[in-house]
Amino acid sequence: MPVVSGRLHYETKGNAQVIDVTADVAQEIASSGLADGIVTVSVVGSTGAMTTCEFEPGLVRDIPELMDRLIPPGSYHHDQTWHDGNGHSHLRASLVGPSVTIPFSSGKLVLGTWQQIVFIDFDHRGRQRELAVQMIGE
Repeated sequence: MPVVSGRLHYETKGNAQVIDVTADVAQEIASSGLADGIVTVSVVGSTGAMTTCEFEPGLVRDIPELMDRLIPPGSYHHDQTWHDGNGHSHLRASLVGPSVTIPFSSGKLVLGTWQQIVFIDFDHRGRQRELAVQMIGE
């Protein structure tokens, strides 16, 4: 089975910013020439995460608020080691996970009506971000 790889790039604001990447992933699939298979989208870096959710304004606000309750900014061992103030960012990203794998059929993502692929930038500052997109199929 062929494997096709691509990259997506985003300029982010950080602080648990949620970005809908569904259309960009769908475009990667369309450009791949593959009809049926799976696509994996993975964050290049350790303070971002991938998941699926309903990308709507309320949930986009709920995610950062939930993370502030679960893993608030503060003094973590990582911060004591590196003095960079983003220990909470690493913990949040580890909790959600670095990648998501979604099937596609007839060149279209297999997602629920209200389900989108989202990237969450948990770092404490904005930055240039890269997502690796890899498809396997036929």
